[in-house]
Amino acid sequence: MSEATLAETAGEEVEGIRTIRLRIPARAEYIALARLVLSGLADIAGLSDEGLADLKLALTEAVSNSVRHAYPDDSGFVSISYELTATTLGIEVVDDGAGFDPERPPPLEGEELSEGGLGIAIIRTIADEFEIHSQPGARGSRLRFVKRLERSA
Repeated sequence: MSEATLAETAGEEVEGIRTIRLRIPARAEYIALARLVLSGLADIAGLSDEGLADLKLALTEAVSNSVRHAYPDDSGFVSISYELTATTLGIEVVDDGAGFDPERPPPLEGEELSEGGLGIAIIRTIADEFEIHSQPGARGSRLRFVKRLERSA
Protein backbone atom coordinates (compact mmCIF):
# COMPACT_ATOMS: atom_id res chain seq x y z
CA MET A 1 0.00 0.00 0.00
CA SER A 2 1.25 3.48 -0.75
CA GLU A 3 1.65 6.12 1.93
CA ALA A 4 -1.77 7.51 1.05
CA THR A 5 -4.18 7.35 3.93
CA LEU A 6 -7.48 5.55 3.52
CA ALA A 7 -10.73 6.56 5.14
CA GLU A 8 -13.90 4.68 4.41
CA THR A 9 -17.40 4.37 5.72
CA ALA A 10 -18.21 0.77 6.52
CA GLY A 11 -21.35 0.32 4.49
CA GLU A 12 -24.33 2.52 5.04
CA GLU A 13 -25.62 3.71 8.36
CA VAL A 14 -27.06 0.63 10.06
CA GLU A 15 -29.63 1.08 12.82
CA GLY A 16 -28.23 4.49 13.74
CA ILE A 17 -24.60 3.30 13.90
CA ARG A 18 -21.96 5.09 11.86
CA THR A 19 -18.58 3.46 11.45
CA ILE A 20 -15.50 5.04 9.92
CA ARG A 21 -12.22 3.23 9.41
CA LEU A 22 -8.92 4.97 8.92
CA ARG A 23 -5.56 3.37 8.13
CA ILE A 24 -2.52 5.58 8.53
CA PRO A 25 1.22 5.07 8.25
CA ALA A 26 2.74 4.60 11.72
CA ARG A 27 4.30 8.04 11.81
CA ALA A 28 3.61 10.88 14.20
CA GLU A 29 2.63 13.38 11.50
CA TYR A 30 -0.48 11.32 10.68
CA ILE A 31 -1.94 11.51 14.21
CA ALA A 32 -3.50 14.89 13.33
CA LEU A 33 -5.56 13.17 10.63
CA ALA A 34 -6.98 10.73 13.19
CA ARG A 35 -7.93 13.72 15.37
CA LEU A 36 -9.66 15.45 12.43
CA VAL A 37 -11.91 12.44 11.84
CA LEU A 38 -12.81 12.50 15.54
CA SER A 39 -13.63 16.22 15.33
CA GLY A 40 -15.98 15.58 12.41
CA LEU A 41 -17.80 12.83 14.29
CA ALA A 42 -18.02 15.01 17.41
CA ASP A 43 -19.69 17.67 15.27
CA ILE A 44 -22.27 15.16 14.03
CA ALA A 45 -22.87 13.89 17.58
CA GLY A 46 -23.16 17.35 19.13
CA LEU A 47 -20.39 16.51 21.59
CA SER A 48 -19.37 19.23 24.03
CA ASP A 49 -16.02 21.00 23.59
CA GLU A 50 -14.80 19.46 26.85
CA GLY A 51 -15.88 15.97 25.79
CA LEU A 52 -14.14 16.40 22.44
CA ALA A 53 -10.94 17.62 24.13
CA ASP A 54 -10.93 14.55 26.40
CA LEU A 55 -11.50 12.17 23.49
CA LYS A 56 -8.79 13.86 21.40
CA LEU A 57 -6.35 13.36 24.27
CA ALA A 58 -7.30 9.68 24.64
CA LEU A 59 -7.08 9.10 20.87
CA THR A 60 -3.73 10.85 20.64
CA GLU A 61 -2.33 8.70 23.46
CA ALA A 62 -3.64 5.48 21.89
CA VAL A 63 -2.33 6.18 18.39
CA SER A 64 0.95 7.58 19.73
CA ASN A 65 1.54 4.33 21.62
CA SER A 66 1.18 2.34 18.40
CA VAL A 67 3.35 4.76 16.42
CA ARG A 68 6.06 4.94 19.09
CA HIS A 69 6.21 1.33 20.29
CA ALA A 70 4.79 -1.03 17.66
CA TYR A 71 6.99 0.01 14.75
CA PRO A 72 10.32 1.50 15.81
CA ASP A 73 11.36 1.85 12.15
CA ASP A 74 8.17 3.67 10.98
CA SER A 75 7.41 0.78 8.61
CA GLY A 76 3.89 -0.25 9.60
CA PHE A 77 0.33 1.00 9.67
CA VAL A 78 -2.15 1.82 12.42
CA SER A 79 -5.86 1.18 11.89
CA ILE A 80 -8.39 3.30 13.73
CA SER A 81 -12.12 2.54 13.79
CA TYR A 82 -14.68 5.03 15.04
CA GLU A 83 -18.20 3.85 15.89
CA LEU A 84 -20.84 6.47 16.58
CA THR A 85 -24.22 5.49 17.98
CA ALA A 86 -26.98 7.64 19.46
CA THR A 87 -25.43 7.31 22.93
CA THR A 88 -21.75 6.37 22.53
CA LEU A 89 -18.59 6.97 20.57
CA GLY A 90 -16.25 3.99 20.43
CA ILE A 91 -12.69 4.10 19.15
CA GLU A 92 -10.47 1.12 18.40
CA VAL A 93 -6.76 1.38 17.57
CA VAL A 94 -5.06 -1.69 16.09
CA ASP A 95 -1.49 -2.31 15.00
CA ASP A 96 0.48 -5.34 13.87
CA GLY A 97 3.65 -4.42 15.72
CA ALA A 98 5.41 -5.95 18.67
CA GLY A 99 3.09 -6.89 21.52
CA PHE A 100 3.56 -5.85 25.13
CA ASP A 101 2.30 -6.71 28.61
CA PRO A 102 -0.55 -4.27 29.38
CA GLU A 103 -0.45 -5.20 33.07
CA ARG A 104 3.21 -4.26 33.46
CA PRO A 105 3.64 -0.85 35.10
CA PRO A 106 5.25 1.86 32.96
CA PRO A 107 9.04 2.10 33.26
CA LEU A 108 10.44 4.59 35.73
CA GLU A 109 13.33 6.94 35.16
CA GLY A 110 14.53 8.03 38.58
CA GLU A 111 11.45 9.23 40.44
CA GLU A 112 9.51 10.17 37.30
CA LEU A 113 7.51 8.12 34.81
CA SER A 114 9.24 7.90 31.46
CA GLU A 115 7.82 9.82 28.51
CA GLY A 116 4.55 8.28 27.39
CA GLY A 117 4.28 6.17 30.56
CA LEU A 118 0.89 7.59 31.48
CA GLY A 119 -0.88 7.08 28.13
CA ILE A 120 -2.92 4.01 29.03
CA ALA A 121 -3.75 5.44 32.48
CA ILE A 122 -5.02 8.63 30.83
CA ILE A 123 -7.22 6.68 28.42
CA ARG A 124 -8.64 4.55 31.26
CA THR A 125 -9.53 7.72 33.17
CA ILE A 126 -11.28 9.38 30.23
CA ALA A 127 -13.15 6.34 28.88
CA ASP A 128 -16.36 4.85 30.22
CA GLU A 129 -15.33 1.46 28.81
CA PHE A 130 -11.77 0.29 28.13
CA GLU A 131 -10.16 -2.88 26.86
CA ILE A 132 -6.70 -3.73 25.65
CA HIS A 133 -5.41 -6.91 24.06
CA SER A 134 -1.70 -7.48 23.62
CA GLN A 135 0.94 -10.00 24.68
CA PRO A 136 4.71 -9.84 24.83
CA GLY A 137 6.24 -11.82 21.99
CA ALA A 138 2.98 -11.84 19.99
CA ARG A 139 2.26 -9.65 16.98
CA GLY A 140 -0.27 -6.88 17.23
CA SER A 141 -2.12 -4.86 19.82
CA ARG A 142 -5.75 -3.78 20.04
CA LEU A 143 -6.94 -0.97 22.28
CA ARG A 144 -10.63 -0.03 22.41
CA PHE A 145 -12.39 2.61 24.44
CA VAL A 146 -15.92 3.96 24.56
CA LYS A 147 -17.26 7.26 25.81
CA ARG A 148 -20.93 7.82 26.58
CA LEU A 149 -22.05 10.97 24.82
CA GLU A 150 -22.99 14.05 26.76
CA ARG A 151 -24.43 16.41 24.23
CA SER A 152 -23.59 20.10 24.33
CA ALA A 153 -26.45 22.46 25.06
